[in-house]
Amino acid sequence: MPRILTLLLLLGFLAASLSGCGLLPEQIDETKDWSASKLYYSAKEKLADGSYSESVKLFEKLEARYPYGAFAQQSQLEVAYAYYKDNEPASAVAACDRFIKLHPNHPNVDYAYYLKGLSNFAEDTSIFARIADQDMSERDPKSAREAFEAFKELATRYPQSKYAADAAGRMKYLVNNLAAHEVRVARYYYQRGAYVAAANRVKYALENYRQAPALEEGLAIQAKCYDKLSLPDLRDDTLRVLKLNFPKSPYVAGDGPVQAKPWWKMW
Repeated sequence: MPRILTLLLLLGFLAASLSGCGLLPEQIDETKDWSASKLYYSAKEKLADGSYSESVKLFEKLEARYPYGAFAQQSQLEVAYAYYKDNEPASAVAACDRFIKLHPNHPNVDYAYYLKGLSNFAEDTSIFARIADQDMSERDPKSAREAFEAFKELATRYPQSKYAADAAGRMKYLVNNLAAHEVRVARYYYQRGAYVAAANRVKYALENYRQAPALEEGLAIQAKCYDKLSLPDLRDDTLRVLKLNFPKSPYVAGDGPVQAKPWWKMW
């Protein structure tokens, strides 16, 4: 036993000696004495060069070491942009949300809303979403809805923002796609005899995505649902709305629905 103890002490002594001689060097952080400005502009250089993960590390070091300065605030926004450029939309959205919560009155908070919308928009229109062999009625348009809400908040709170016009254009695109999604789901329910559920999906689209082209078919589906449910007054009201908003619709003509095919056989 004493010999084992002596061996363990000798091994410990050798390890300490090697460490002291520099044979087991500690990793040195070359940025440990950098100022806030040097960290910030070095991180910006990494960002411009496309070294997004490296820029994030430097921005996060800056905020940890100098948490109360203007550089720290701007770094939080730059981190969100770096994540966005690095195709990490979920991290970008989280960074935007954090910035908005911490600095609701910041001069650049409008950009945070815009970047949040862009990040969700990018996630929804990614190549995986576009090529996926999946029925749209089965896809969750969560990212599209969140992008729409971010752009809407930007346009509502900061109508004079330089990002407002682009946000409005993207909102129009998203409205069309979100309404089309609801109509696809309504068609799916109708084809399976779930008429109440189908009518309610169209109602939701009408309330939230006004003037979207997909509402033309949505109104026709809703009218058919009311017809199946033996609700003639609601059916006729829906057809009047359809004719008023889409006077050249193939689903209506004259005083009622007329088509080469009977209107109830169009799906």
